[in-house]
Amino acid sequence: MAEGDPAADQRQVLLPSEYPSTAPPIYQLNAPWLRGQERMDLSNSLEEIYIQNIGESILYLWVEKVRDFLIQKSQGTDPEPEVKSKTEEEEVESEEELTEVFDSETPAQAVEPEMSENKAEAEELPPIDHGVPITDRRSTFQAHLAPVVCLQQVKMVLSKLYENKKIANATHNIYAYRIYCEDKQTFLQDCEDDGETAAGGRLLHLMEILNVRNVLVIVSRWYGGILIGPDRFKHINNCARNILLEKNYISLPEESSKAVGKNKKVKKDKKRSEH
Repeated sequence: MAEGDPAADQRQVLLPSEYPSTAPPIYQLNAPWLRGQERMDLSNSLEEIYIQNIGESILYLWVEKVRDFLIQKSQGTDPEPEVKSKTEEEEVESEEELTEVFDSETPAQAVEPEMSENKAEAEELPPIDHGVPITDRRSTFQAHLAPVVCLQQVKMVLSKLYENKKIANATHNIYAYRIYCEDKQTFLQDCEDDGETAAGGRLLHLMEILNVRNVLVIVSRWYGGILIGPDRFKHINNCARNILLEKNYISLPEESSKAVGKNKKVKKDKKRSEH
């Protein structure tokens, strides 16, 4: 990709085991000269290519897209480099037990995202479940899940979670939600990175691929002082996938294939009995 280009950046690409069937390649762009909006446009273009070619190998399409982007960039005026401080690791939190995180009684904190309130919707706090933590090189990740049918419930769940000091003090609380609007036959969805660049979008993309609805997933990360690179995105998605599977929002591929095989066998046996 743009070999010999003085503006060429460092690119890291990892292919998860689920690629290309249910997960895109995991990539990281290290380009101090790339402005925030340009970086976002390039990332959106790569995500769009994957969505348009789900289940197919898209690595070479990504290579061509990045090459075209670099060519267009080199032909335009070179912007002044804008170095953005990375916020992957900001502060080291002490390791504490994470399996029981819901005993705090501190007042709820205000939730930053603006959310329109539909008073006609039921205003009950949904049940909140907590996943099994994943720890890697002293960083710990834990998912939380709640069924939601309106934006007000999303706000209520986030506020309730932030009542817990351990969760409120996490280095990052990444979340995404998808709500199906029956009347409009469309999805209302959004996400939040909370300082972990592109993590919220990746989480929402995972939920789109898994085709889940009426659910909010939050993944808390406590940074342990050691940089783990792109592996952090893998752990965030794995935490989310595990709790969605545990709460029956998705099923294992093996279970689906077994069900299909069982149906085929029943049809075969039925045909034999007819003869």
